[in-house]
Amino acid sequence: MAGAVESLVVTREVATHCPYCALQCGMTLRAAPEGRVEVTPRQFPTNRGGLCQKGWTAAELLDHPDRLTTPLVREGAELRPATWAEALDRVTEGIRATQSAHGRDAVAVFGGGGLTNEKAYALGKFARVALRTKNIDYNGRFCMSSAAAAGMRAFGVDRGLPFPLADIGKADTLLLVGANVAETMPPFARYLTEQKARGGTLIVVDPRATATARQATLHLQPTPGTDLALANALLHIALGEGWADEAYVSARTSGFDEVRRTVASYWPARVERMTGVPVADLEAAARALATAETAIILTARGAEQHAKGVDTVTAFINLALALGLPGRPGSGYGCLTGQGNGQGGREHGQKADQLPGYRKIDDPAARAHVAGVWGVDPDDLPGPGPSAYELLTGDEMRALLVFGSNPVVSAPRAARVEARLRSLDLLVVSDFVLSETAAIADVVLPTAQWAEEDGTMTNLEGRVLRRHAFREPPPDVRTDLAVIAELASRLGAGTRFTTEPRAVFEELRRASAGGAADYAGVTWERVDAEDGVFWPCPSVDRPGTPRLFLDTFATPDGRARFLPVEHRPVAEEVDAEFPLYLTTGRVLAQYQSGAQTRRIEPLRRTAPSAFVELHPDLAARLGIEAGDEVVVTSRRGEMRAPARLTETIRPDTVFAPFHWGGAARANSLTSDALDPTSRMPEFKVCAVKVQAA
Repeated sequence: MAGAVESLVVTREVATHCPYCALQCGMTLRAAPEGRVEVTPRQFPTNRGGLCQKGWTAAELLDHPDRLTTPLVREGAELRPATWAEALDRVTEGIRATQSAHGRDAVAVFGGGGLTNEKAYALGKFARVALRTKNIDYNGRFCMSSAAAAGMRAFGVDRGLPFPLADIGKADTLLLVGANVAETMPPFARYLTEQKARGGTLIVVDPRATATARQATLHLQPTPGTDLALANALLHIALGEGWADEAYVSARTSGFDEVRRTVASYWPARVERMTGVPVADLEAAARALATAETAIILTARGAEQHAKGVDTVTAFINLALALGLPGRPGSGYGCLTGQGNGQGGREHGQKADQLPGYRKIDDPAARAHVAGVWGVDPDDLPGPGPSAYELLTGDEMRALLVFGSNPVVSAPRAARVEARLRSLDLLVVSDFVLSETAAIADVVLPTAQWAEEDGTMTNLEGRVLRRHAFREPPPDVRTDLAVIAELASRLGAGTRFTTEPRAVFEELRRASAGGAADYAGVTWERVDAEDGVFWPCPSVDRPGTPRLFLDTFATPDGRARFLPVEHRPVAEEVDAEFPLYLTTGRVLAQYQSGAQTRRIEPLRRTAPSAFVELHPDLAARLGIEAGDEVVVTSRRGEMRAPARLTETIRPDTVFAPFHWGGAARANSLTSDALDPTSRMPEFKVCAVKVQAA
């Protein structure tokens, strides 16, 4: 099943990018003695020569003993090695049988925010053209969907940062909401250091005193799930003090009067009772934002992974608009994309309701354009499908193909998702290690890693980057593009697919042309020559667009939209049976579901296991000491892990990282309540009880 991988290193070096977060730090890969691959940081505009521990150790997985080097097929309770022909026969026959018996939509596809643009594009096309199923979504639904939906309805376009990353270090005031960048993307922290060194004010909103919050000038520590009320209070204060930019509001926005009326009831004393944030701190934060010459507001998963995540982000956008920040050089609103290709991954068609170029799949003009590129009848394209969690747990799906994701660990209410996947007629997983999801699959297809294939990624700024192959994959390992093309051929659509990433990107350029995320003017050569190209870039003779909204917004009338939003309780309030809030997040040395990073020895030594973080006062009441194994229980399940006591968390809240599976799986607990607009699950807060094991 797995074993030491024969070294295939080529005696040269390539400039490429880290395989982990959306910062996409520049790095160089070199052949080192004894067949090793050496990683060194390089000077690139985003990381400026820095790397975190994950980046430094990224190459260690390439030749790891756990690496999959041959297809696996299930025989009874076990997975056994198989040939590609046998494995693909099993997949093809399963797809045909399932669709013949239950219809096209009985076969579903689940993608990932770490796939290259080329693979995300090909996967969306494969679902709609080869399978002709509406059922495709991806794990980015669990990451960026709330910020994306809020950005679309306010600005008419969704790009994580509508300005270059360098602006952050120059902001006089920076408000970070639900972001712990010191641990999730450490090279980003140098922008915070730069900002503070210039005398800037850093405000962090987080229920925990994280490594990022401890750097702040002002840390606001609200009750989990109350960020929306906090944002409305900041706007209430700004309006009361006359700090709104009335000229900007009049010239560049619409809908402000209704928002003004809505926030009138969010006076600071009331919001202090709702959030636990003192009035003085609310007033200080509003003053620092409103009186700064340049100010930036950034949201991340802490604010967004809620059943009201879209409205919460909207509240912070309203605040930014009232202060005249978006489109002003050095100021603005942005969201911090999480996964490596979280931005590009949602632009090119693996999301349930989208076609390439960030087009809506139910828009007749969009369907006609993309169908023309694909050479199919627009009427043959399926319509929008369900969101990720609804797809993974719905009754319609009988077979599922998973690329670049590990939902058994990463999905909310994960025990229910795991049970549903185990019940399928066919589960196929394409991966390079035996993740928890791959371990329950019927067919596992070994795939190439990041250093073994060419392609592009789009980072958190909307900067399209080049990933260069350093070596060939092992002999019996294929790229995802090759797997997709072969399956399409077996299903009768082979002439429409290619294994070559450059050819896929050229088609992507045509398919995205004229869309919100227009890549028509982006070429691989330009990306290499220009340190990346910012979309939209509609023509090869035009520069990219590092700054959006300078003159107009991407709405029909060119104005940004204010939208009134009201605070509402979390989906699951604490009560006598479950008296504590649980919030989840990441730790420095691990990434996402941990399928990769838990296998890298230096990272495993740094963060060997899950834990449950409790305030000492809470631990004393429960009779728990540091290191004791505790059981955390919600209405959906339980997890077990050692207790870690710290005064950096609220006494009414516990924290658990989500990188581990098995008994330590934090997502056994999390809520599957969904945002009505984005369909984002409420990962960031649910009611639990804690007991000594």
